[in-house]
Amino acid sequence: MQIRFDDKTVAVTGAGHGFGRAIARRFASLGARVFATDVTEATVRETAAPGGITPAAVDLRDRAAAAAWIANIEQTTGRAIDVLVNNAGGVAGQTNRPIEDVPDADWNVIFDIGVNAAFVLCRAAAPGMKRNGSGRIVNISSGAGLQASLTGIQAYCATKHAVVGLTRQLAHELGPFGITVNSVAPGFIRTNEATERQWDSYGPDGQKALVDRIAMKRLGSADDIADAVVFFASDLAGFVNGQILSVDGGR
Repeated sequence: MQIRFDDKTVAVTGAGHGFGRAIARRFASLGARVFATDVTEATVRETAAPGGITPAAVDLRDRAAAAAWIANIEQTTGRAIDVLVNNAGGVAGQTNRPIEDVPDADWNVIFDIGVNAAFVLCRAAAPGMKRNGSGRIVNISSGAGLQASLTGIQAYCATKHAVVGLTRQLAHELGPFGITVNSVAPGFIRTNEATERQWDSYGPDGQKALVDRIAMKRLGSADDIADAVVFFASDLAGFVNGQILSVDGGR
């Protein structure tokens, strides 16, 4: 079976690099009309350069702006969004510190990007999907949503657990309307400056130990995550709902 998304509208957040870029480009290559956003205009425009992707610079911490992005997509296409991929997240440039040294602002910004934005976008996209009687929501969580995080960053781990909870709850709420909600939980993958810093911090011995704990004895790639997202968004996953798929090479 050939997977295609012709005549489908796909919205992808955090698309300026890494997973989001790979996901947006993969859907475009499969015929979808893709709308991609990131906080940095230059990076999301670079993502859109191959074609088939409409870029937008949106700070998803601004709830009104996030909801307006969804409304604009629906107005532009004249239809509901078929696939929403909530990929935006990360550590906001932070590093591991004792919890007593973490200020409110640093905790809040990670939650605003990683959880609150996903909530707002799901809330904005759900009415159109309900009217359509169909839809796919795919949330990018993490192995840190299933156990302690390698980053040691408390807010990051907490947000990923929250994304898993939001996924499972919305699967039950939206399932009766023909909408599935699933999550991809990546293992450690080198995709950006933050993961490069984390990788370097392990040193040669730590890097070898990390890879040795993976059954396939290698790190994955952003394309591996895009593959899993495409599966959840496809007809092959029509009866798959509320699931968390670990894409980590077998830990």
